[in-house]
Amino acid sequence: MKRDERGFALLTVIMVMTMLMAVMLAYAVVTRVDQGVTGNAFNRTRGYYAAEAALNLRAEEIRQTFLDYRRPSGTAPADGIGNVPCAGSNQGNGDFVCRTDAFGGRAVVSFIKEMPGNPTSMVVPAGEPFENLNAQRYGYDVHSVASGPRGFPEAILDIEFSSRLVPLFQFAAFYNKDLEIHPGPPMTLAGPVHSNGDLYLGSGGGLDILGQVTTAGRLYQGRKTDTTCYAGGVRVPDPGTLRSLPACSGSALRQYVTADLTPWNGRIRDGVDVLMVPEPEEFDATPGSFYWDNADVRIALKLGVGPPSVELRRADGTVDAAGSTTLNGCGPALSRAVGISSTFYNLRESKSIQMLEINTERLLNCLNENNSLMGGKSLDDATGGGLVWYLTVDGPLSSTINGYGVRVSNGGELRATTGVPTPIRGLNIVSDQAVYVKGDFNATAKKPAAVMADSINVLSSAYGDGEHSLALSAAARQASTAVINAAFLAGTDVTGGVEGPGGQSGAYNGGLENYPRLHENWSGVTLTYRGSFVSLNAPRHVNGPHTTPNLYSPPNRNWGFDTDFNDAARLPPITPRFVYLRQDLFVRDFDR
Repeated sequence: MKRDERGFALLTVIMVMTMLMAVMLAYAVVTRVDQGVTGNAFNRTRGYYAAEAALNLRAEEIRQTFLDYRRPSGTAPADGIGNVPCAGSNQGNGDFVCRTDAFGGRAVVSFIKEMPGNPTSMVVPAGEPFENLNAQRYGYDVHSVASGPRGFPEAILDIEFSSRLVPLFQFAAFYNKDLEIHPGPPMTLAGPVHSNGDLYLGSGGGLDILGQVTTAGRLYQGRKTDTTCYAGGVRVPDPGTLRSLPACSGSALRQYVTADLTPWNGRIRDGVDVLMVPEPEEFDATPGSFYWDNADVRIALKLGVGPPSVELRRADGTVDAAGSTTLNGCGPALSRAVGISSTFYNLRESKSIQMLEINTERLLNCLNENNSLMGGKSLDDATGGGLVWYLTVDGPLSSTINGYGVRVSNGGELRATTGVPTPIRGLNIVSDQAVYVKGDFNATAKKPAAVMADSINVLSSAYGDGEHSLALSAAARQASTAVINAAFLAGTDVTGGVEGPGGQSGAYNGGLENYPRLHENWSGVTLTYRGSFVSLNAPRHVNGPHTTPNLYSPPNRNWGFDTDFNDAARLPPITPRFVYLRQDLFVRDFDR
């Protein structure tokens, strides 16, 4: 081979090797870039989920604050020219403070801003769960920044959400557990119905529910106890026309699936979120419990230490001795504002009841003439929407199953009849024990009113304490007509003692149609009721079963939802509420 040919071959080899090295270098660069892009994408994803977790955590904390009947408070970090949120001393404070949390190996800094104009009143839009209900809306913005291991931001997110507070007494029936409605005669419920458990509907003569029907569990037509379906139809508007639920197949209990409910255009919904409601402890007779702390007057029947006595209690639980003397002297000698009875016999509980007696009109007169008993407040005080009375029995068994009760009578019209006439704004009677409402209550010149208790018993004005014979004759425990206008919140029995299908073999709890406990022969007698039925739990202090024989005969039930409660200004004082969040806007500011 010639020398020039050998040189050309060497040059060719060098060129090929150079090209190969360039290709390999390019491949290495591309590989490194690809690895970097893949790593960045992975880090970005982890940062995104970490930042989102912080948003959800801070939003849930706001919801919990409302559940505790508190409003979030504090100051957000400043955000503007010369102010960098969460830098230096610009940290904010209270519920809105800057905070660092760790999620998935990422440090996430978050803070909350309250939207201007809080709160605003709103009506839940049609098509949403709980449509047409009044709510208070509080708007908030949560901002979060997730940083990677090197301290550089990987994701910045914002969420705007609203916390909606919906009063429970806007429901014709609201149960924090299984709800069963099976009236014999036709019944019309003119408001919404909700169950946080399963919902069982049926009727011997027909059941019309004119509001939205929602359940966090399953929806059935039929009775839970014996898994049978009754011929009476159940109708719900769609929303323009009353439409019957699909019939049962034979006599078997029928469970509806979501597809069965499509024709109602969202007016019937199953599987909705469980709604968070006040815990039973909020109604305890102890300082720190919401209703005890917010009562205008607290009256206790003291048992177990010395002779029984009626005491006026302060918010801290101590006895107001001077106030107690005044209270016990209110009213004529034979008809005091407060008193004590142990002659009432409860067949369902099979025991005599030691009773705190409250003469409603006399107590209103007493408070009107002695406003020191309410810390100087007048009867027309508008704090919380009106007056709140906390009535209790303080005895050896107060915290467990017992034979105690509070009887409220002479409340046909909620007004004072002595002194300077002062109309009340509203009245909420609260007790941790069983309450017995005797005779008409709020029947004349109706005011926003409620009774909230461990259980609620209704007695006609004809009931005498000595009438506890097991015979149900016209001469024994014969009821007279009664009219009650008040929301009811109380514990109710659980069918079979077990929520869900496991309780189907047990005794029937009586259903919504037996929510108020009755003790008389009501046959042919009308009990008129307008209000709202709310049950958050089973009774904690009474356990007599609904199935006690010869306990009562049912009345003509002229029952209905009080549509005045659709107006937030006409709800009873400090109406309990549930809280739910709704996301209004989600912004992904940037990923890095």
